[in-house]
Amino acid sequence: MTDETSGTTRRGLITTGAMAATLAVALPALAAQSTQTTAPTGGRSAGSANGSGLFTVKDGTQIFYKDWGHGQPLVFHHGWPLSSDDWDAQMLFFLNKGFRVIAHDRRGHGRSSQTAVGNEMNTYAADVAELMAHLNIRNAVHIGHSTGGGEVARYVARHGRGRVAKAVLIGAVPPLMVRTANNPGSIALDVLDGLRKAVAENRTQFYRDFPSGPFYGFNRPGAKVSEAIIENWWRQGMSGGVKAQYDCIRAFSETDFTDDLKTIDVPTLVLHGEDDQIVPIANSAQLSIKLLRHGTLKTYPGLPHGMCTTHGEQINADLLAFINA
Repeated sequence: MTDETSGTTRRGLITTGAMAATLAVALPALAAQSTQTTAPTGGRSAGSANGSGLFTVKDGTQIFYKDWGHGQPLVFHHGWPLSSDDWDAQMLFFLNKGFRVIAHDRRGHGRSSQTAVGNEMNTYAADVAELMAHLNIRNAVHIGHSTGGGEVARYVARHGRGRVAKAVLIGAVPPLMVRTANNPGSIALDVLDGLRKAVAENRTQFYRDFPSGPFYGFNRPGAKVSEAIIENWWRQGMSGGVKAQYDCIRAFSETDFTDDLKTIDVPTLVLHGEDDQIVPIANSAQLSIKLLRHGTLKTYPGLPHGMCTTHGEQINADLLAFINA
């Protein structure tokens, strides 16, 4: 062993020892923090939210879910074609703020059953309703991103009475993504057909291209591109079933949520990036806010569709302020 190698080894041991000492102090503190209840209690009794599991809904589909912590429940609804893992930054943040955090993989996505049927918004919302009843969730804040925002709107409007305290729509697809005679400013059907074609022919490549470009704004000049974020998006997308993901394109783009938004009677926060290339703000948030009874709109100049990941600290702070208001 040369002196240079020996020195490097000693430095590595010193660094490792320092890291271990830091973790020995930090981990108990984090554990203690995560057990503090700083939000109103709701749902099941303390000690019953204990990890993850599979819940079987009435048609036999198994829904994977995570259920951590205690306190007021926050229920997270992910976007297409991802999974509950897309909420990692939010779930850890709010768990350590004393909330109970719950997220599920939509049917056909992530670790849930790779369904051939039921891949439409009414069934998505019904699946959530069954899971919430199973977990006895009340006084919850439902938070949805993109397709998950549509799922939140449909669930809260049709199943949420008496169970929902507030709702949040982030980069969400309501009121209607596809262009129609009554909705001329939205996305043309042939664009959505192109999306279906890309998924059907070579989703493994498409699921690299989509996050590498418009989803996170990585195609913008000066963008700080993260290969790890791109690979994590790909990993989540490829873990789901292609049939369910193909069907979900119609569910998120051709479902009209206008009546759902009009029906929602709880405070609702609408967050949207002004540079959202996937769900353009003019066709979504700026229309949704006019339909909500108790809506608040907050927009972010220059932020992309995937801003919960690229700007998680900022989004988390705004979510916390709304939840605690």
